[in-house]
Amino acid sequence: MPDDSRNLQFAIRQFIEQDRFAKSLGIELLDLREGYARCAMVVRDDMLNAHRIAHGAAIFTLADFAFAAACNAYGQTALALEVKINFLDAVKPGTRLIAEATEEALSNRIGLYHLTVRDENNTLVAAAQATAYRKSEWFVKRET
Repeated sequence: MPDDSRNLQFAIRQFIEQDRFAKSLGIELLDLREGYARCAMVVRDDMLNAHRIAHGAAIFTLADFAFAAACNAYGQTALALEVKINFLDAVKPGTRLIAEATEEALSNRIGLYHLTVRDENNTLVAAAQATAYRKSEWFVKRET
């Protein structure tokens, strides 16, 4: 991989990892490339609902961060238009969750993404579809 491309990917990753909310939840960015991201989070006690299982908002946030990383991985500002999520299984505290976001379609202004959240046994915990709006702004300058 040429140095310019490596530097660009590093700058994009650094930008995405500045997400303070994701940091506060301990979300790790495991893999990032254009149109794809994989992230992890361990469910903590402060992420539980009254039933002592992972709150849907915690699971959603992990999926949403993977989505944000995948659609911003080009260095172009992309923002969520819509996310529809289905919660499929209960998650106990201490469980490590892995979220993946995969680009399904991309145009100049719109991106469509498929999101999954799985536990350490590869059980599908949540699945979502997300749409991103791609602004004309770039947060990382590309060399032309």
